Amino acid sequence: MAPWQVIIDPVGRPGPDNMAIDQELLEEADRSGAAFLRLYRWDPPCLSFGRNEPAAARYDREALERRGLAVVRRPTGGRAVWHEHEVTYAVAAPIAAFGSLRESYRTIHERLAVALRSLGADASLADRLRSPLGTARPPVFGPCFSAPAGGEVLVHGRKVIGSAQVRRGAALLQHGSILLDGSQEIVSAVSRQQSALRGETTLREALGRPVGFEEVADAIVRAWCDAVTLNTLRRPPPPCAALYSDPAWTWRR
Repeated sequence: MAPWQVIIDPVGRPGPDNMAIDQELLEEADRSGAAFLRLYRWDPPCLSFGRNEPAAARYDREALERRGLAVVRRPTGGRAVWHEHEVTYAVAAPIAAFGSLRESYRTIHERLAVALRSLGADASLADRLRSPLGTARPPVFGPCFSAPAGGEVLVHGRKVIGSAQVRRGAALLQHGSILLDGSQEIVSAVSRQQSALRGETTLREALGRPVGFEEVADAIVRAWCDAVTLNTLRRPPPPCAALYSDPAWTWRR
């Protein structure tokens, strides 16, 4: 595999643009065998749904619109995430570089945990059979961060990174949120269902100090691998951003 191409976005982007860029990287990884690590943020803050999540049944669309909140549906699975104070990572690479779904999930999270430990956070991976919060598996509804699944990154038993993956052809896309500050309470506030247990933590809580995007991005790049090529993404979002901007896609389920 060629050296990793590391892309650090200089500015925050709207949800549809972010999802379109991640999809484009997945397609390029499938087409060429290239491997990408992208680190980015969101502007404006945005609520994202998993690809197959029944969002129309779980979340109050009118409440979201009254609050003026941006919403997008991801190309990957999983449950709802509020994107605001975070570093978002995306890995688009050949499946052959990682192996099975479980192996790739764990390998990517191990690299991220190494980066967080370098900052002083006591990061570990959740047991694949049982989470430290006492549930055998995540709830079938509720925010992504309400409880950890096996192999996810925890600090003091609470989830600090939420991730999801999709595979197409010979490549995979895994992306996820590394929480710097704030909370996921907005997800419960617009939910049609009972609020779930707060299962997340943030790096600010874990380290007792503010933690910025650049500090975490630098730590991830250092921990990722020896052979990297650094790039800055300055091109406009790809045409598929139109799909992710379409309410018919966002609220299709």
